[in-house]
Amino acid sequence: MTTTVIKRPILTEKANKVQESRKYTFEVTPDANKIQIKHAIKALFGVEVDNVRTVVIRGKNKTRMTKRGLMRGHTPLRKKAIITLKSGFTIDIVGGEGNVEE
Repeated sequence: MTTTVIKRPILTEKANKVQESRKYTFEVTPDANKIQIKHAIKALFGVEVDNVRTVVIRGKNKTRMTKRGLMRGHTPLRKKAIITLKSGFTIDIVGGEGNVEE
């Protein structure tokens, strides 16, 4: 259950900029709550979580013109979690390992 809460890390310029202040951004399942996210991060990376903030991103409506005519659809709903770690802990997103700074 804990590993299915976290979908993937978000690797954007803004997410990389806030990593300097011990904040990491992950895409999570839309039905996950903050307590489940905190336990999943602790189980995956072995780090202590100080704070969890979540953002729900609604899907956008999309319309395009094709040979068959007008096609309508929408992008799926997404949820992001911004994790703040306690001082002394970091996560190596590329390597997938959590470690403690000494």
